[in-house]
Amino acid sequence: MKQEIAAQIKESLTEGRLPCASAFKVARRLEVSPQQVGELADELNVKISRCQLGLFGHGSDKGKSLEPAQEVGEELQARIRDRVIEGSLPCATAWDIASELTMKRLDVANAAESLGIRITQCQLGCF
Repeated sequence: MKQEIAAQIKESLTEGRLPCASAFKVARRLEVSPQQVGELADELNVKISRCQLGLFGHGSDKGKSLEPAQEVGEELQARIRDRVIEGSLPCATAWDIASELTMKRLDVANAAESLGIRITQCQLGCF
């Protein structure tokens, strides 16, 4: 299985890096965890890029596309605050909130940034 994952990672590279969305596609296609894909990418010295929460790999000076939201609606704010664990919001939880509210993952991350809440526990193991 490790060789299949490695082959899929190599086929999915963009400019020598593995975009976050592509890593998740590999995981779904091969029915493995995103963590397994992230760990093997690390073993192969392949960097993950274009985090779907805007946290890294976007080519700017800081590599982020994340920006604090100008406004955070009450429902979104409540969902984020209710799910904070030890002062931070897990990546998977941010994805869940986005799905529940049918909004972009980046919008949830921007809201968390605005509320001063860090996103942690990357599903690919990047942070």
